Amino acid sequence: MKLLQFFILALSLALISCATEKTENNTSLESYLDSLIQSQVDQGKIAGAGVAVYRGSEKILVKGYGYADLEFNVPMPTDATFEIGSITKQFTGVAILQLVGEGKLALDDDFTKYVKFDTQGKKITISQLLSHTSGIESYTDTRWFKDLMIEKHKRDTLLRIIEKEKFDFEPGDALIYNNTGFFILGLVIEKVSGMTYEAYIQKNCFDKAGMKHAYYGNETRIVKNRAHGYDFRDSILFRTRYLDHTWPYAAGSLCASPEDLVLWNQALHHGKILSDSLYKEFLNPYILNDGVQTRYAKGITVVQDHGRTMIEHAGGINGFISENRYYPDEDLSIVVLYNTAGPVGPITTAEKIADKLLSVQTQPEKLFAGNLSDFTGTYHGTARGMDADVSVFVKDSALYFTFMNDTTRLLHDHDQVWFEGNNYLYFKPNQLEIDQAYGYYRLKKVE
Repeated sequence: MKLLQFFILALSLALISCATEKTENNTSLESYLDSLIQSQVDQGKIAGAGVAVYRGSEKILVKGYGYADLEFNVPMPTDATFEIGSITKQFTGVAILQLVGEGKLALDDDFTKYVKFDTQGKKITISQLLSHTSGIESYTDTRWFKDLMIEKHKRDTLLRIIEKEKFDFEPGDALIYNNTGFFILGLVIEKVSGMTYEAYIQKNCFDKAGMKHAYYGNETRIVKNRAHGYDFRDSILFRTRYLDHTWPYAAGSLCASPEDLVLWNQALHHGKILSDSLYKEFLNPYILNDGVQTRYAKGITVVQDHGRTMIEHAGGINGFISENRYYPDEDLSIVVLYNTAGPVGPITTAEKIADKLLSVQTQPEKLFAGNLSDFTGTYHGTARGMDADVSVFVKDSALYFTFMNDTTRLLHDHDQVWFEGNNYLYFKPNQLEIDQAYGYYRLKKVE
């Protein structure tokens, strides 16, 4: 009997010790974020932020920082809703797969079976729209969208304009981030389901996940605890410019609180939204025409972070930047939402949270025994919304590259593969391929 009492006492002490350690870790994280994010607010770099961190059903941290409205000094509520931008895309991807599961469409269907569009003689599948591999020009990268975004027209107005644009590449040849594809997918959902996109997502995603604060964006509706969006220019915060939500649509119009997105992660990744087979398909990255596997699936990326699988997507829309990441091995959700498009962002903050909660398993650099000058030169090709030029050069016996005005040292992985953070560079004869998860660019060597 005394032995049993001893084991019970030992177990109780162990549980108390474990609970105390968790509390201390959570307190440490909160103190760290209080300092980090509040300093961004105090320096006028952001108006505010919302953070939610959960491990399974355990709440590690849910907190608002700064202001939901600067003009009236309204503090950020913990349940404030933010425009989540391109995090919307995973809801659109899920909706498409739900309809596939009902037998109402197929991923290899030509999308013009459902939506009128001049593809200039090319076949473009639903799967290619979901994975940014269609080659269609992204309307948000065009010269004319800044004028259209403040106007209200029928949605097919955009299609009639964009179908006249030149394709960026042949369907399936590359991956360039593309909002047009997801705009079209919203129309496909409406055509096949017989419901508006807003109503479909509410019923089949928000309600199933228990997301009580989520909604489709609206410029005029009164929404309790809605955070207002801000831009940062010339070291000053401004109310963000107007955007009519006719246009972000299925590519970026959804709104949610940080905890809403945790509920979404818990439902989506635990079988409450998709069947096992459809969930597997949802996370299945697209394979390009030449057999190269990308890291972009169907509205979501599947990458490695801290030596672990991370299922992630970010979002950006006028006045808001967002980050939603889920680590399946730890059942860990990290959601960081900023109501400012400015010089600091939630991706870096989410990474710092991950640093605090996960052991850092950095990818080791492997020694390269060959000639570094074999890789040097200038490479040119098409990237998102622009022509891209990349310069690769040797400095201090190391390989560097300059891309989009940013110069970074490359680390060696193996053979002709180099990496920087989560970007992978593949050197091939007279060609450089850059895998950024959100894009897979093919650049030709020009000198």
